[in-house]
Amino acid sequence: MSEKRTPLLGFVGKLPSGTALGNSGKTHCPLCMGLFKAPRLLPCLHTVCTTCLEQLEPFSVVDIGGGDSDTSSEGAIFQELKPRSLQPQIGILCPVCDAQVDLPVGGVKALTIDHLAMNDVMLESLRGEGQGLVCDLCSDREVEKRCQTCKANLCHFCCQAHRRQKKTIHHTMVDLKDLKGYSRIAKAILCPAHPAEELRLFCELCDRPVCRDCVVGEHREHPYDFASNVIHKHGDSVRELLRGTQPHVGALEDALARIRETNSALQERVEAVAADVRTFSEGYIKAIEEHRDKLLKQLEDIRVQKENSLQLQKAQLEQLLADMRTGVDFTEHLLTSGSDLEILITKGVVVERLTTLNRVAYNARPGVSERICFSPQEKAGRCRGYEVYGAIKTKEIDPAKCVLQGEDLHRAREKQTASFTVLCKDAAGESMGRGGDNIQVAVVPKDKKDSPVRTMVQDNKDGTYYVSYTPKEPGVYTVLVCVKEQHVQGSPFTVTVRKRHRSHPGVFHCCTFCSSGGQKTARCACGGTMPGGYLGCGHGHKGHPGRPHWSCCGKFTEKSECTWTGGHNTARSVLRTVAL
Repeated sequence: MSEKRTPLLGFVGKLPSGTALGNSGKTHCPLCMGLFKAPRLLPCLHTVCTTCLEQLEPFSVVDIGGGDSDTSSEGAIFQELKPRSLQPQIGILCPVCDAQVDLPVGGVKALTIDHLAMNDVMLESLRGEGQGLVCDLCSDREVEKRCQTCKANLCHFCCQAHRRQKKTIHHTMVDLKDLKGYSRIAKAILCPAHPAEELRLFCELCDRPVCRDCVVGEHREHPYDFASNVIHKHGDSVRELLRGTQPHVGALEDALARIRETNSALQERVEAVAADVRTFSEGYIKAIEEHRDKLLKQLEDIRVQKENSLQLQKAQLEQLLADMRTGVDFTEHLLTSGSDLEILITKGVVVERLTTLNRVAYNARPGVSERICFSPQEKAGRCRGYEVYGAIKTKEIDPAKCVLQGEDLHRAREKQTASFTVLCKDAAGESMGRGGDNIQVAVVPKDKKDSPVRTMVQDNKDGTYYVSYTPKEPGVYTVLVCVKEQHVQGSPFTVTVRKRHRSHPGVFHCCTFCSSGGQKTARCACGGTMPGGYLGCGHGHKGHPGRPHWSCCGKFTEKSECTWTGGHNTARSVLRTVAL
């Protein structure tokens, strides 16, 4: 069998469903399950009846190896070796192990005959009182005796004829029943090219058994010897291969045993983990269900509370409306139907009532809102030992309570990012504590209202929103911040954008003497001088500010804007001080 060949067609002939793989002992075919009939040995060392192999559906294989094949057969060894070109070859699959079998030129019948299996079948038949054995000569009658010299099974008639011939008159004949204790009673192996001759010789050049006629024919001048003389050499080579193979058998058995142990441990571990998963899942499901019930109970309580508040406000407004209508109806009736005297008499009571009604304060909007939301991503603590998520929120943002914070609320620089924070609160002035609200921000130049500045709003998910923008030009800008289409507290407001921050051309140093390496011509904006004509400042000398400062403008803050504008001290910009 060659591993380089790939089937071009699918394999169809397979073992019947339920058939066990491998031989039944050493006498039964693994495919038909009957005693072997003309058994053939496959390259994978499985034995199958010739008829069963012929029933398998063959497929084509491409002989990539140029005719190199593992298949050896008794018929093939007598064929002349010829080079084979790259061409499709017929193959089958072993019905036991699915190994690919490249058929020789002669097909299935050219595969090696398994003589050991034939011997076992004969022994099996002997143990069954000779049932199934027929005479080797006439192939018709049942066997009674066996010629130990010819290794032939004979019926009674052929046995008598065997004894009458001169060549076989002295052959030893044994009753069939006396052979039951034997371990080997196989027939002599005859030459396929010369059926009358037994294979007794071995051609060393061709490396195959031959008969007497072969050595005087096609094997003339080939080195040969009796099979009994060369069996030791060839048997030793086979034994050497066997000794090299046997350790692999033990290693493979140990590997399979470890695999079975690992598989068993794997199954146990899977079952244990599955139990843990089920326990965890069941507990988690119960925790989620309990948390769900709590949320639904909380939702129901919120509904009852809001409805009660609405019903109370409704009753108050209905009573006030009834009082208002009574006062309006009575007053209108008095003014339209009453006489002058009646109006004057009743005026005091009517005025007092209407004045009282007009002073009654009431909220025209509902005291509570319908806003209720569910936040599934919010942590809700632990339930039954499990972390659960999901919370019901009833807070509603109040634009009038929202606050703007930040240093850049009213000032900014051109081409530099300015920012501020919107802190959202509810009607009670408490922080919302969550994000998700629609914050609308617009930054518009006062003289170019049709060119708003692009703004970015970042939701911090905690009730605050980070707003940033970058003005391109200096000037006055109007900033509008709205929530729910209403301005927040402090909106709109103006921002004065000044020119870009002017950096310091000098150095931030302790004194000019140190930073310039003692140069006499270096000057500092602090105005300090040193004895000997030094124009810069120095520690402990006149005019030194006593702390680090900028040499260009004299400012003490390192991160500040330079205010130097030039003038009579312009020379200081030429002779710049440097940090050592």
